[in-house]
Amino acid sequence: MATLYLEAPDERPRAVRLMRPVTTVGASEDNDIRVDTADLQPTHAQVSRDGDDFLIVGMLRDMTINGRREKKKTLDDKDIIRIGRLKMTFFAREEDVPKPPPVFKSAQAGVPQAATVEVKSAYKRVHEFSIKLLENASTESLVDTILDSLIELTGADKGFLVLLEDDPSGAEGRHPVVRAARNVEQSNVQRSLDLLSDSILAKVIETKRPVIVADALADEQWSASESIVHLGLHSVMCSPLLKRGELLGLLYVGNNRVTNLFDDAAMDVMSVFSAQASLLLSQAQRIDELHEQKSALEDKLEDLRFGSIVGACDSMKDVYKRVRKVATADISVLITGETGTGKELIAKEIHENSPRKRGPFVVINCGAIPENLLESELFGHVRGAFTGAVATKAGRFQAANGGTLFLDEIGEMPLSLQVKLLRALQEHVVSRVGDTKTEPVDIRVVAATNRILEQEIKSGRFREDLYYRLNVVNVALPPLRDRDDDLEILAKYFLSRAAEEHNRRVRGFSKSCLIAMKKYAWPGNVRELENRIKKAVVLAEKTLIVADDLDLREEDVEEILSLADAKERFQTRYINKVLEMNAGNRTKTARDLGVDPRTVFRHLEKQTSSIPPEDGKEGLTVGPGDDRPPRL
Repeated sequence: MATLYLEAPDERPRAVRLMRPVTTVGASEDNDIRVDTADLQPTHAQVSRDGDDFLIVGMLRDMTINGRREKKKTLDDKDIIRIGRLKMTFFAREEDVPKPPPVFKSAQAGVPQAATVEVKSAYKRVHEFSIKLLENASTESLVDTILDSLIELTGADKGFLVLLEDDPSGAEGRHPVVRAARNVEQSNVQRSLDLLSDSILAKVIETKRPVIVADALADEQWSASESIVHLGLHSVMCSPLLKRGELLGLLYVGNNRVTNLFDDAAMDVMSVFSAQASLLLSQAQRIDELHEQKSALEDKLEDLRFGSIVGACDSMKDVYKRVRKVATADISVLITGETGTGKELIAKEIHENSPRKRGPFVVINCGAIPENLLESELFGHVRGAFTGAVATKAGRFQAANGGTLFLDEIGEMPLSLQVKLLRALQEHVVSRVGDTKTEPVDIRVVAATNRILEQEIKSGRFREDLYYRLNVVNVALPPLRDRDDDLEILAKYFLSRAAEEHNRRVRGFSKSCLIAMKKYAWPGNVRELENRIKKAVVLAEKTLIVADDLDLREEDVEEILSLADAKERFQTRYINKVLEMNAGNRTKTARDLGVDPRTVFRHLEKQTSSIPPEDGKEGLTVGPGDDRPPRL
């Protein structure tokens, strides 16, 4: 095979096979042949193969071939090319290439200065590899760097990375597989195990210790090996790759033409690179495991989500079941739940699973728009209808025609507009502000509120007829504090998404943090959880988020009560709630609760006795027919 023999200042001569269609030469790491000690440009020349011919082209006008300045030339055997301070000799046959001097041999011959140069070269290669490792270069390129460095420093003509892997047939034990090879035809990499000695591999696998063979064919220990005789091996070095005592694989270099090539000093260099390779493989193995875990979590997450909503607790499964049923029926839906429970996401899923999914999904927050502008936003206006109405404009009802209109925070809508909204829902027509004409609209209305509309009706702040028009089907979302099974799932989902979005290396929560999260009441529900995790991911200084990162402190965490105290606290809250619904009427409250009125009286006495008098007044008392809500 055609080969270039390279000689550069402060570098050991080396031979490079011309195996690629185009081989580039220069100082940049992107080149096939990189030389950084010969004053070369990033890419200084390239050699192109055309059948049996090789054409060299210089990128600058400083290339000489056989002492004559050339821009390009088809190479002949033993042509000498010079670019910068680099000398390259072209050999049409690999057999004619001179053998590079082995590492450290000059020191044994009594020339310590040359040996010092080789030691520096070895350390330089290790340093370059370490920099690449820190720069997160690809595993494949790092393995190639290791093999190239070993071949160059030791004088080997071949190098292999062998990994021990499970047998694909399912048989017990692991078997060696070549995962990278240098100075071997690319098409033969998978079959290159045939070029290695079974006996030497078996010895290293058994002992987990390195082996040096000076002249395999003349060595009594190895000369009887069938693989060594068949391959005609001479010099071989093989080193184990270990991770905490576990054998991951082996590094193997050899030269079939030179005897006594390797010594202990060469093995010292190989041991350093073996340690680096072990670290690299351990890291790659860990990354693969993390990718598998991530893939498994993503698959699990798909089973725990409904559209864009994540959750698998029983209460959320009931919500999903209800949404599937109501989505296909073209009726109004009222979504209720505390702030931050995901009402808009549910509305979106109703739309996406309905026959109207190809139509628009239009959202309007009734509590975020001033009352004097809300009517125009809903129904539109004509030019000149009010100050600032410089052009006729369609409203959200018209924009949602053929699709779904989501009225968020419907409980915030003023009474004056509730009448017009009711008419639009009943008659499916709207009138723009300042216009007398009506426009037909074909929409489905989904509304949401965090208020208790039944109480709003009793207090006169919401129309009962509109309530029944909107609340054909109710979907009630549970608060996060009642979704214990979902809290950790949601937290990990938000963490993964935020870490990827902000390019942070945060990977999980500490155990104490998870406990604190489960004790906290989360008044802002899922929205609060997401925002706190997003902030923690950006500001956290460690890979695990702790309670302080989420601003969870002892005073924020809900206390754990005894069962008796928890029962009493719930009973107190519930009686107060029913009293408020009955406008403070204790007799009706007792009847609704199915208890003796004296139970409610004792409850009130207990409550009022715990409230200190204000400004010298006596504690609160409420008469049996008093319609004022008690002050509890």
